[in-house]
Amino acid sequence: MDPNKEFDPKTANFDELNHITNLDLRRRAALAEIDNAKFSFFHLKAVLVAGAGFFTDAYDIFAISIASTMLGYVYNNGGALTVNQDLGVKVATPIGTFVGQLLFGWLADMVGRKRMYGIELMIIIGGTFAQALCGDGPAVNVIGALIVWRFITGVGIGGDYPLSAIITSEFAATRIRGRMMAAVFAMQGFGNFAAAIVATVVVVAYKNQILADPPNQPDHVDYCWRLLIGLGCVPGVIALYFRLTIPETPRYTMDVERNVQQATTDVENFMATGTYEYNPDAIVQRAQAPKASRRDFIAYFSQWKNGKILLGTAYSWFALDIAFYGLGLNSSIVLSAIGFGSSTASTPQQKIYDNLYNVSVGNIILAVGGLIPGYWATFLVVDSWGRKPVQLMGFAMLTVIFVCMGFGYWAMQTTHAAKSAFVFLYCLANFFQNFGPNTTTFIMPGEVFPTRYRSTGHGISAASGKLGAIVSQVGFAWLRNIGGTNYWIGHILELFAFFMLTGLFSTMLIPETTNFTLEELSNENQEGFIRDVAPVVVQDGVVLQPAVTNGETKETV
Repeated sequence: MDPNKEFDPKTANFDELNHITNLDLRRRAALAEIDNAKFSFFHLKAVLVAGAGFFTDAYDIFAISIASTMLGYVYNNGGALTVNQDLGVKVATPIGTFVGQLLFGWLADMVGRKRMYGIELMIIIGGTFAQALCGDGPAVNVIGALIVWRFITGVGIGGDYPLSAIITSEFAATRIRGRMMAAVFAMQGFGNFAAAIVATVVVVAYKNQILADPPNQPDHVDYCWRLLIGLGCVPGVIALYFRLTIPETPRYTMDVERNVQQATTDVENFMATGTYEYNPDAIVQRAQAPKASRRDFIAYFSQWKNGKILLGTAYSWFALDIAFYGLGLNSSIVLSAIGFGSSTASTPQQKIYDNLYNVSVGNIILAVGGLIPGYWATFLVVDSWGRKPVQLMGFAMLTVIFVCMGFGYWAMQTTHAAKSAFVFLYCLANFFQNFGPNTTTFIMPGEVFPTRYRSTGHGISAASGKLGAIVSQVGFAWLRNIGGTNYWIGHILELFAFFMLTGLFSTMLIPETTNFTLEELSNENQEGFIRDVAPVVVQDGVVLQPAVTNGETKETV
């Protein structure tokens, strides 16, 4: 067999891989092994390890929607947090997430996925545990301390987005890549559901103590919010070991580290046994390949065919998160506004218990009624329908739903049946957010960029989403200051409809990614992408050794 002959990616195998000496063909054969692989235990492990982080992320993000109600009772004499306090504890995490997505997205491309994976989870664990220990003092009150630690937790959560997305996509076979990434992201729904379950359990567990507390000093509600927040670090601790021991992706090893030999060895090991081996003393032959740099980044994304994709993924996520976090972080406010969170009990203590119980159970209903089914509906069809049709369908349905909710808001507050219709539409909105752009805006940025910028591109897109979340939270708080919560909810929902409509147009800028390899989606010619290092030449006692960074020759004695 000619070791440098062209190969058929559909039939490439380890035997061919081990006999190819041309590094460019060897790279393409190794990529074909990954793209055509059968689903294995290693793929399942990658999904579970990445998904555990997203479970933790969602728990930490959305638990504050319930915890903020508890904080108001404890630290505002049985009342509610002020608008600015509520805004602070809710917006701190999205701001930290924004920073973490940009920072870790860049770092994962610069120093490697493996080296960064696990660090973000350590930050989440530490920040979550610290929140549960926050206290009041003369210099810093508990709300201020919570805001600081929620920002730090958000940085870790932000790092999880690009890292989990690209590690999953770079290990996945082409035909199952969408389902693997959707399964990882679907853990967000279970995290939201778990936060509501824990809130319900702790509130019921402390029922007698809450009813016995002084009316203006519900001390045992303090136990409730600390347990609710603190238990969020448990799944992260469980997943940490597996994140620290996951192998580097072969695509990064080949295209960024330019170590084709190590990458092909990794492919064979993890595809066959689910393990990998690394010999630090092995002789490394660095191939020549396009190298990430500021100039190369500008050159790549200044081309409209590439720049429009980044614009499309970033704005689509921005538009989606305006509504997703506007609803998710204010679910208790919405539930109270439609009468689900309010109590008619005769004693203040009973009212506190009833309100906390109703808000907790209400969030369970919202999670089960819309969030979780939506994620798994996407999982079922994302590799058959395609990512782009799912996103377009989701944005279209959300536009219609928010128009109905916004313009019909006051009419749906008049009777019990009308309020039930509003709750149904609310659950339907949650469903089509997840059976639509909330899932696909996570998947596509992990597929459409070249390896050297895949994490950076995903980080920029995800950070745009968190910018939308920040805008939504600040806008929500600002409008509440002007006319009160109930007055502005209808208008806020109308604004959500507008942004869903704009998401339809930004989706048009993104190519369909289903059944295409990551290299086909990169808009770069893969033939000759990797060039072999020329043999060492000795001339007049001087060794002329080709440089591995920019293709120019350097001299060493």
